[in-house]
Amino acid sequence: MPQSAEIRIGKKTFITTAIIILCLMILSGVLTEVIPSGSYERIEVEGKSLVDPQSYHLVEKPEIPVYRWFTAPVEVLYASENAPVVIVICLLILFIGGGFAVLNRVGVFSAIITRIVDRFGGNRYLLICLVALVFMFFGSTLGMFEEVVALAPLVVILAYTMGWDALLGLGMSLLAICFGFSVAISNPYSVGLSQRMAGLPVFSGAPFRLLIFALLYALLCLFLIRYARKIEQNRRRSLIYEEDREMQEKFHRSAGAVAQPAVPEQKRIDRAVIWFLCCFGAILAVIAAANLFPAFSDFSLPGIALLYLIAGVGAGFWGGLRGREVAGTFLRGLGGVAPGILLILMAMSVSYIIERGGVMDTVVHYAAGLIAGASTYVAAYLMYALVLAVNFFIGSASAKAALLIPILTPLADLAGLARQTMVLAFCFGDGFSNVFYPTNGVLLICLGLTTVSYPKWFRWIGSLQLLVLIITALMLTAAVWFGYGPF
Repeated sequence: MPQSAEIRIGKKTFITTAIIILCLMILSGVLTEVIPSGSYERIEVEGKSLVDPQSYHLVEKPEIPVYRWFTAPVEVLYASENAPVVIVICLLILFIGGGFAVLNRVGVFSAIITRIVDRFGGNRYLLICLVALVFMFFGSTLGMFEEVVALAPLVVILAYTMGWDALLGLGMSLLAICFGFSVAISNPYSVGLSQRMAGLPVFSGAPFRLLIFALLYALLCLFLIRYARKIEQNRRRSLIYEEDREMQEKFHRSAGAVAQPAVPEQKRIDRAVIWFLCCFGAILAVIAAANLFPAFSDFSLPGIALLYLIAGVGAGFWGGLRGREVAGTFLRGLGGVAPGILLILMAMSVSYIIERGGVMDTVVHYAAGLIAGASTYVAAYLMYALVLAVNFFIGSASAKAALLIPILTPLADLAGLARQTMVLAFCFGDGFSNVFYPTNGVLLICLGLTTVSYPKWFRWIGSLQLLVLIITALMLTAAVWFGYGPF
């Protein structure tokens, strides 16, 4: 029986990421002191809480002692409106870590990925393009994003098996799903909701977004393949060579241990693989249901967490482990990812501090004043910049839409900007920075499930993000020029 290779957050990764987020917590606290507190009135429209764009007013600044900037990571567990979501995310991380360790110990991942490698071993770069396309497609059409947490570790193992590193695994999964989410051909959480709120036909303007999808998919594939070739030529050129070496050796040893198993053990592995694939199918069904039926979306993350737990524990028993071995392996895997819980709570506390200080509506109000007097082209760029800024503190696409779309819609009309173009600027600002900002919980979770620190991730995608910013700005320019709409 192969030994388990647990997901484990390295000390250096944890410390560097924690320092960055701590600085952001302090910065958020300072902003609540220097920016006036204000608020828009909220109104209920078709069951959704939207802002009244004419209702902004200053409010009394809440008295928040400095020490509460540092207790915010604890307060988000009970005092924040998002407390239930935060708790579920923490459980999801723990269940993935524990289940992953058990699944890997019984050889499930090695067996599955060996078959994938046998099929695509001679078409390595085609494999990159196919995996990236799957994630980008689901992000763009179904609005998948948070769900990538359950899938990214599997793609990272695939990258290890192909001789690449964790960065490339995250590129094929996390980066691809974010690109798709941002382009939003029919993403119900961004373009779907925004267009309904702006009075546009739902998912109108899709052909232009499909063109942008193709352009950015080609860019992503070139970026990933170029990096794959670089580390194939010399593995030391990997940005995380030292951090990743131990994990790669563990997975290669694990794969070797099940390459030629005895017949009884092979049968146990096959049973464990079948169990996992059934659970994996159930996870995909939950993801699809959450995106097709909005009422079910609140139950998607708890469902995924529970299914990952069932997948790991069940595969352990089917794979021949005794109860004590399953429990011990699960606990070791759980302990490997536990430090990531603190990072998530710290990241969530940044938006909580800003929200508690009542300054976000003030920022939006003053930005709206700048947009109101701008030309059509400048208005489009300012809207893009505003959404980028707000996305640093509010990660949820639907929450941003509820805050910004009622304000941006009349401003677009005043500037002579088509509402379709305004929604496009919103989608661009809402999506691409999700894998760039250290305040995004999904990014931190995925990094925490690998050996990649935030500074190394920042260095890896920094030039790509700059290029995407330029391309999307050009796409906005083109949209204004040819009158993207016609609404």
